[in-house]
Amino acid sequence: MIVPCVVPRRARLLAAVPLALALAGTVEAQRGVAPTISFRTRAEAWDWFDAGPEGRYAYSGSILRAGAIWRGSGASARFELAVPVLLGLPDDATRPPPAGALGLGANYYAANDGERNDAHLFPKQAWIQLGRESGHRLRIGRTEFADGAEAVPASPTLAAVKAQRISQRLLGPFGWSHVGRSYDGGLYAWTGPGWNATLLAARPTSGAFDANGWKQLDMDLGYAAITATGKRGDVRLFALYSADDRRLPKTDNRPAPVRTADSAGLEVVTIGGHLLSEARTRAGTVDFLAWGALQTGSWGAADHRAHAVALEAGIQPRGFEPLRPWLRAGVYRASGDPDPGDGRHETFYPVLPTPRVYARTPFYTTANLEEAFVSLAVRPGPVSLRSDARFLRLHEALDLWYAGGGAFEEESFGNAGRAAGTRPLATLLDLSLDWRASASATVSLYGARVLGRDGIDAIYGPDASAAFGYLEIELRR
Repeated sequence: MIVPCVVPRRARLLAAVPLALALAGTVEAQRGVAPTISFRTRAEAWDWFDAGPEGRYAYSGSILRAGAIWRGSGASARFELAVPVLLGLPDDATRPPPAGALGLGANYYAANDGERNDAHLFPKQAWIQLGRESGHRLRIGRTEFADGAEAVPASPTLAAVKAQRISQRLLGPFGWSHVGRSYDGGLYAWTGPGWNATLLAARPTSGAFDANGWKQLDMDLGYAAITATGKRGDVRLFALYSADDRRLPKTDNRPAPVRTADSAGLEVVTIGGHLLSEARTRAGTVDFLAWGALQTGSWGAADHRAHAVALEAGIQPRGFEPLRPWLRAGVYRASGDPDPGDGRHETFYPVLPTPRVYARTPFYTTANLEEAFVSLAVRPGPVSLRSDARFLRLHEALDLWYAGGGAFEEESFGNAGRAAGTRPLATLLDLSLDWRASASATVSLYGARVLGRDGIDAIYGPDASAAFGYLEIELRR
């Protein structure tokens, strides 16, 4: 368990930057020790579904991460500090239900005690590992973790698909947020030729929207997976146990008095797997993805039964160098709850994902959702351009439109829900540019337009639309 110390708020940022730089400089000279340091800053702008001036705002978030990693003969260790800084958060971007939070700026503001500007210093990683990356290894302490990323295929195509469309669906570090999430516990892995077996027993930390990532949440996780990977394929079977003992009202479609009276915790078991394959054809490289999960357990006083499935395919056609185009399309379906009064909860529970991987404009999450998409990327040299069109509707009209990335503090459930009353939700059109300016610097630009359909129009008015964009710079050493 990580025990917090108290640092005066105004001193945190001033103390953290020289401390991180000094740490990076002093450890470099030590044998077997290498410094690690990165800095990312991002300015975000929201226009939330024509909600008026309260829904139009901009703010910035940055995170400095600095530490060191030691590698010895058969053992290693890592310690890393993080300093997230939030500036200019909106103080009026929340309305009474069903409108709720008008974009992520409102989430950051609420999670940081109503401070428009905030910063904290905390350990992002602090672990000791016995063993090496190949063979057996045991890691104890605070670490980051992403389900589905236990083994990296040798194929660049499969590795990219796995990172972008498989990893972090159920457990992730929420690295896109300005704070992120870590896990306190133990990790065992065995890696052999073409195989990986992983076991995790941990508790998540606070973070994501809460700039104070010191604390540990009252939530237990157990994860087991076995992965087989080869030149043209990758297969995984996994099981995830999650128990949330925070005594909070749950976000679901039951009447408010029922939810408020239900103080029992959550206990959900998720069993699933994925299949990735690749084929080299005369037309180009073709890839296929299948992912699915079944859930059982208890949702407070209700029984929990849910499922989700994703099917995707892509092609990288020959003869278009140096653009290197990649066209992908797919569908996703996550169950919803059709009857709020039958004593059974059937909404798929994503647990602790990194939602922005699967919702590039994160106004929704992968629960009670049906999605069809087409995506085109071109990758000339150090530049990558990608554009998506996503068509969204709710799986069950009597369930909610869900958003969020799971538990991130003790005081709130972690996901929000709005009653739309109908299935059509939105169409998302976006464009991103990522430029690898150098080996240590990346610049990213993103812009999106969200066209609300019946479900969003019922909450925010006819023809409601939203816009989201950001500029991000990341430096790594």
